[in-house]
Amino acid sequence: MDWGHWVFYAIVLFAFVLNFVMAFIYIERRGIGRFQIRMGPNRAGPFGVLQPVADGIKIMFKEDIVPEAADRWVHALAPVVAFFPAMLVFAAIPLQEGAGLVPDLNIGILYILAISSVSTVGVFMAGWSSSNKYSLMGAMRTIAQMVSYEVPLILSLVAVVLVAGSLSLTEIVKSQHIPFALLMPLAFIIYFIAALAELNRTPFDLLEAESEIVAGYHTEYSGMKFAMFYLGEYAYAVAISSIAAIVFLGGWKGPLLPPFLWFFIKLVSMFVVIIWLRSTFPRVRVDQLMGLAWKFLLPLALINIFVVAVELQVWPQLPWGVVVINFAIAGVLILLWSRLFKLGGGRVAA
Repeated sequence: MDWGHWVFYAIVLFAFVLNFVMAFIYIERRGIGRFQIRMGPNRAGPFGVLQPVADGIKIMFKEDIVPEAADRWVHALAPVVAFFPAMLVFAAIPLQEGAGLVPDLNIGILYILAISSVSTVGVFMAGWSSSNKYSLMGAMRTIAQMVSYEVPLILSLVAVVLVAGSLSLTEIVKSQHIPFALLMPLAFIIYFIAALAELNRTPFDLLEAESEIVAGYHTEYSGMKFAMFYLGEYAYAVAISSIAAIVFLGGWKGPLLPPFLWFFIKLVSMFVVIIWLRSTFPRVRVDQLMGLAWKFLLPLALINIFVVAVELQVWPQLPWGVVVINFAIAGVLILLWSRLFKLGGGRVAA
């Protein structure tokens, strides 16, 4: 494939992700409006569908303000470093078998995990270069959160790789005779919670704790620079939902409908759950956030890998009966661990 084809596919990918993100922003704002018994956006276009477009046009003309003491080059590069890895993740995500920018990357999961972790560097660059103590504190808090939750997230995917026997996303989908969300419910729960924390989504949105750190690492950003951080967060939300649809929900597999349509249904369903959680749960404290990662999710992720490895030794092809066993194991482990560390109460045990 020559450079012209690569450039064409890159432009198509960028346009696809950007339009998908704008659609999800609209869905979230309308959905949260309904949850809070209000209308949500309803002025720009029929039912407010053009509100994301209006916001985009408005933010393009916002003044770009840079603090006098800021490191201007690092301050300008930080949004780029934070945003573009979110776009590169989609290069390895297949919409259906053989349909993707890279049709079948044999190390798809490894590539996605490696690329997505680069955004942490952009967060640190933004906080450090702003010459603002609140930005720096917000960046440190966000980096600690993202690094901490990346460990259980990766370990939850290790169990998937054990069962599928491959790092290829296409092969993982093909191996799901039983959706892995049913076959390994504990891994799915760990992945979903850790992904929410990595996305800084409610109830883990501590980077936007206005009463403590104003708005976190992007306090000193405005105009298109802020828009890149904002779009990057939503692009990652779409990416996380896509990965969940492929890795745990069977990807494009499904009856009657076209394969790519099944993928989009599962993707949108995951994003709707993320919106639902944002409308339901309050923000957790910092000590609860870190305790959940290291005292709860990490031990459960390690136990889950051990359980899956034992089951594979007993049943090389995991039968449907394992679903009942794993749901029971997940329920017992979550109950015991939550009682042990009192995660259901008002504080995390020391």
